Amino acid sequence: MAVPPSYYLLLSAALFCIGVAGVLTRRNALLFLMSIELMLNAANVNFVYFSQFWGNVTGQTFSLFVIALAAAEVAIGIGIILVLYRNFDGVDVTEATTMRW
Repeated sequence: MAVPPSYYLLLSAALFCIGVAGVLTRRNALLFLMSIELMLNAANVNFVYFSQFWGNVTGQTFSLFVIALAAAEVAIGIGIILVLYRNFDGVDVTEATTMRW
């Protein structure tokens, strides 16, 4: 018994909406990065589903590149979070506006 295509698309849409809501409402840098990861994973669900639907591996290959991009984003993001914590004694992204000229 196969899973209907609409379930994959609804899962992807729900993950993306949760990610967008997290980006727009959170001030914590760590939660901000986690929300971006949710949006990337929503795109990966679509890539893998449509790759399976069309019977080729292009979407799965592209999904692997997105996972590599997400790993690089985490590495850079952790560095940014450490600098925020060191300079402002917290990871609130709204406090970083004081670093402007």
